[in-house]
Amino acid sequence: MAATKTLFFCQNCGAQSVRWLGRCPSCGEWNTYAEEIVQKTKSRRSTSAAAAERLDELSPAGMVVLPTPDNEFNRVLGGGLVQGSVVLLGGEPGFGKSTLLLQLALRLQNQRVLYVSGEESLQQIKLRADRLGPMQSDCWLLAETNVDEVLAQARQLQPQLLIIDSIQTLQSPSLESPAGSVGQVRDTAAALVRYAKETGTPVLLIGHITKDGVLAGPKVLEHMVDVVLQLEGDRHYAYRILRSLKNRFGSAMELGIYELTDAGMVAVQNPSQVLLTERHQPVSGIATAVILEGARPLLIETQALVTPYVYGTPQRSSTGYDPRRLNMLLAVLEKRCGLRFGIHDVFFNIAGGLRVEDPAVDLAAVASLISSYHDTPVASATCFCGEIGLSGEVRPVSRTDQRMAEAARLGFHHAYLSAYNRKSLTRPAAEMKIHFVATVSELINKLF
Repeated sequence: MAATKTLFFCQNCGAQSVRWLGRCPSCGEWNTYAEEIVQKTKSRRSTSAAAAERLDELSPAGMVVLPTPDNEFNRVLGGGLVQGSVVLLGGEPGFGKSTLLLQLALRLQNQRVLYVSGEESLQQIKLRADRLGPMQSDCWLLAETNVDEVLAQARQLQPQLLIIDSIQTLQSPSLESPAGSVGQVRDTAAALVRYAKETGTPVLLIGHITKDGVLAGPKVLEHMVDVVLQLEGDRHYAYRILRSLKNRFGSAMELGIYELTDAGMVAVQNPSQVLLTERHQPVSGIATAVILEGARPLLIETQALVTPYVYGTPQRSSTGYDPRRLNMLLAVLEKRCGLRFGIHDVFFNIAGGLRVEDPAVDLAAVASLISSYHDTPVASATCFCGEIGLSGEVRPVSRTDQRMAEAARLGFHHAYLSAYNRKSLTRPAAEMKIHFVATVSELINKLF
């Protein structure tokens, strides 16, 4: 028999203790000790060790991909669910994580699915399933939190897909700590990963997030799984954004857009039209940017409001855009163009509740700021694509052909690009006029 005992380890530095400590004496961090089971066994030579194989003799044909009926979900995953993969889906409460995976389980045709819930009763899941529409798959429900019982049911049922809602509710009987603790999350996730790799069954895990918006539990959980997805958006909008943060089988930072309705999560086929606002008359402080999320080009609306400040320090507010980058753009406009933003309040917003990280939005942000500063509207059917440097130059961006093709498809006739993108733009649209600018000052002269 293996000698089993319980120890406590610091999740920050790895220090070991025989009892729980509030503060780690090694690194000084608070509340980082978690309980773990340690087994001491004599080393034995394994008789079933895998043999090494030559790389050039291997074939990728053995990797089976299970396409789902949700095209947006397939896009984010890189084609579908890979056999034996483990996918972790995180997001804020009430954003539709359970709804998205339950409707996926119901619509997989001719596939047996085991949906395990540790948060809701079977009757609650049944009510939601009736609201989502007719069932096309062989879906089985299980309300259980013991990971050993879950795996026993899975081996008996042999499903083609296993869904766990959520990983924080599962617990291993070998640990005495409560469900959701660091040790429990790591131990139960390791058991599910082993099951997925041994049986070739894709496993979908729902994970909670902390108040800071990151996935709860140890960071090693994200390293153990194959794919990490994040469901995000604004609670005041019906649209949800599914973003891939890690993907071993496809490109990371891919993006899918859904609309949360009474009938479930509905995929948005043309997100650019949803993110743009239709106006009957031009308004100052509005500019359209062409960004790239993964492999998908999107057109978004940047909104700026610049007003003289009245009290104390001027305000700087940014929604959906990095506030530090906004401050950098304001400093560039004041230093290189002589615009006195230091005596104005500045409010900046990305319409639609989208959070943007593509630096190509800089040129549109500058255009909307200058438009609001002079109270002069930007001409309609005009879009912008470029990154701004500290010296005021407009830097080039990648995939300009793909970006301009999407803008032309949506009816835009004028586009402002970096002058350094002349060579990279090989297939300009015939109906679109391209304006190349090298500096922010040149943009102001051409645009206004």
